[in-house]
This record gives sequence, structure tokens and C-alpha cells, in this order.
Amino acid sequence: MQETQAPWPSRDGLTITRVRAVVTAPEGIPLVVVRIDTSDDGLHGLGCATFTQRFHAVAATVDEHVGPMLIGRHPADIEDITRMIHLSSYWRGGPVLNNALSGVDMALWDIAGKRAGMPVYELLGGRVRAAAPVYLHAEGAAVEGTLEHAQRLMAAGYRHVRLQTGQPGLGGYGAPGRANAYPDAPHPDGWDVRHYLRTTPALFDRAREVLGEDVELLHDVHSRLTPKEAILLARSLEPYRLFFLEDVVAPEHYDRLPEVRAASPAPIAVGELLVSVPDAARLILGGGVDLLRCHVSAIGGLTPARKLAALCELTGVRTAWHSPGDVSPVGVAANLALDVTTPAFGIQEGHVYPDSVCEVFPGTLNPVRGHLRPADLPGWGIELDEKLAAAYPPVTHLHERWAARVRRPDGGIEPP
Repeated sequence: MQETQAPWPSRDGLTITRVRAVVTAPEGIPLVVVRIDTSDDGLHGLGCATFTQRFHAVAATVDEHVGPMLIGRHPADIEDITRMIHLSSYWRGGPVLNNALSGVDMALWDIAGKRAGMPVYELLGGRVRAAAPVYLHAEGAAVEGTLEHAQRLMAAGYRHVRLQTGQPGLGGYGAPGRANAYPDAPHPDGWDVRHYLRTTPALFDRAREVLGEDVELLHDVHSRLTPKEAILLARSLEPYRLFFLEDVVAPEHYDRLPEVRAASPAPIAVGELLVSVPDAARLILGGGVDLLRCHVSAIGGLTPARKLAALCELTGVRTAWHSPGDVSPVGVAANLALDVTTPAFGIQEGHVYPDSVCEVFPGTLNPVRGHLRPADLPGWGIELDEKLAAAYPPVTHLHERWAARVRRPDGGIEPP
């Protein structure tokens, strides 16, 4: 049923006929994909709307609020449609609304590519590089385990590796923690920032000794330090020449990032927790970031991300789009279209999808020898097997159960 009046008639009779969200978890991580169907039988588009922690809310927003607004619209009017969705809720932005918007936006770009018979990257002006170098995550319960993992990645062709090592307590990020680490503390499973600041330089000292100089090393703080602690960590890591230091402070302290960046010998990568394009633009223009790390679906999709990439080009900032396992293969294709079409590209976070994901999403792109190469198929080159997708229902509260336990030894809650 058509819910809104199209502002102008379709020039060729092509219209949007159906919009819906599909949620699936073939790797155990809830992924949200928006499918848009058109009056041209078989012509449809897919977009990533994955806000893993609140997937029910995103799906309901797509199905009950956003989708009905699009019925009868021409799918080529991407800019007008996405602006309409952004403004229609009156209160704008936020990860739920932006992911719903992203799903629509990317699906419309997919349709545009299929109508043109071209991959989306050609619609954006074509490639400036053949492929995008990616980094993967090396982790271990202890330093030597992390470095053994890093060596396996290097042997597979990766020259950018993020290092994370387990910490006492259950709040460690990116590597397994240890229960009952502080038995005499109010919260024995807590995470201790002073221990983290003491031991992280030792990880990278050993890494340079074992891995050598021919690998770029990265590290994610995950927003847990004060601005002064962030500067202390950055300076202590100077001898090890990090490719970047990620998310050193929480979004509440982003106004302090220019101060941190000015004092840090390592490039600062930040932005995955941003859910506002103007906030991302202010971060770029305010001198608070070296590599922009937005989760593209959390800021509304390809349309706003390509505008931020253009702003990065003008200011010397580089891109490093967020893309772990809670980005769908459709989202990876969108990231890659941005990567290969902008001179501002810095690095791409990577994830190796298992067979279950590749079967649900035919055409899934996985890195080879440390690089992602875009498909030459029209649109994203990704499809969705909905019958298989239904065999992997999502489970709620997986992240929340962990986040509730991320505390310091005194019991105070910590950013997860």
C-alpha cells in the first residue's frame, strides 16, 4: 500500500514496490539486511543495516516506519529519498534510525548499479587503486599467543596486523580475559587500567623483536582512557612505530582529541562510535583524527560516507572504515567501493567470513593475501539466500551480557 505521495512522476514507470528487513546470524552475529523490490520483476537491491546490539529495533524501523514511505518512489532518487528519511522522524540520527537509513541507501545504490550494468564503484567515478590492503586482528591470552597468531597472518600475506592480548579480569577487549583476577577486590573479574598501561608497551616491545620491522602494527584501546592516559599510552608506544592507535577516548571526550592527537607520536584512528555525519565532519575539520573509522551503516550508508571521504581528501585525513564480523558482506562491498575510489584511503579493517556466511550471502568478499578486491558484477555483486538465512535465527543480548560484566576491580562500569 502506498503511504506517501511521490513528489514527481516516475519518468519510466519504474517504482519501489516493497521494502523489508531480513535478520540472520550465520556466524552467530546478528546481521541486518534491507531488501528493496521494484516493479521491474527481478530487479532488487540489498543494503547493510547491521546494528547488531539492537537488530530488532532496526528491523521494526525498516518494516513499520521507513519502508512504507518508499512505496511508489523511483529507486534512482537516492539523494531525495535518503534526505526524506533522515528528516521524517523529526528527531534525527542515532544508530537505529541511521542503520535503517543505511539499509535503504545501500539497496538503492545496488539497484542503480544493476540498472546500469556496472559495479557501484564505477558509479562513484571508478577506481584509483586495484585493491584495498586490509588488516586482521591477532589475539591471544598472553603475549606469545598473540604474536604466534600475528605470525600466521603474516605468513598468509598480511602486512597490517592489530595486536590485542588478554588482560586480567573479564573486561579485556579483543582477546580472552582471566576470571577472578583480583580475588580481594569488590569485583574480582574487573579490568585494571593501570595494569593495561604498564603491560601494553611490553606487548609491542616483544612484537617488534619477534615480528620485525616489515609489518605495520595497530592497537585498539576501545575508548577506555582519559585524555591524559591516552597521551601517556601513545608516548610509551612511540619506539614501536604503530600504524595507528585506535579509539583512545570515549565519544564524550572527542572535544579533547585535538589535544591528544597533537601529543601522540602515533596516528589516531577514531570514529566507529559516531552516529552523526556532522559530528564526523567536525572531527575531521577540528584536527582530532588521522584516520576516520566510521561504521558506515551507523552514519546512514554510502551516500554520507562518500561525502566524508571527499572531506578527508581535502584535509589530509585518511579512511579506515569499521568492518569486523558485525558488518554484513553487503556492508563490506560498500566499504570497498569507497576504498577503491578515493585517494583518501588509509587502510581497511578486514574479517574472514566462514562458509556459513558465504552460503547465505553468495558473492561474499574475503581478503586474499592481505587485500580485498572488488567484484566486477553489477551493483554490489552480493545476493542473499533467504531460505538459508532463515536457518540461522539471531539471538538477543549476546553483547549486552558481556558488556554488563566490563567493570573495574572496584565495581565501576567500564566502556565495553
